[in-house]
Amino acid sequence: MRKLFSMSMIALLLFVMVAASGCATHIHVVGDGGEGQEILEERQWYILWGLVPINDVDTAEMAEGASDYTIETEQSALDVIINIFTSIVTVYSRTVTVTK
Repeated sequence: MRKLFSMSMIALLLFVMVAASGCATHIHVVGDGGEGQEILEERQWYILWGLVPINDVDTAEMAEGASDYTIETEQSALDVIINIFTSIVTVYSRTVTVTK
């Protein structure tokens, strides 16, 4: 019985971790915002626990001169899974999405 209880607690903890990962989302609306017709997505990488960016995700370049678009930066469930393995060497990721 005790083993069953500990397994259910582990499952609950994993569920909460994945569900809570969506809480780290920032949305920026430019102009009237994106209509959802074209979606571009890139992954931003950081080292030293998120302090130093490795690559440059240029949202203006992703928007390609559009006057109305939405920028969403989040730590998605996939980022959480990736970060479980890469955090050992202090590398973290987040997803940047531009919707035009």
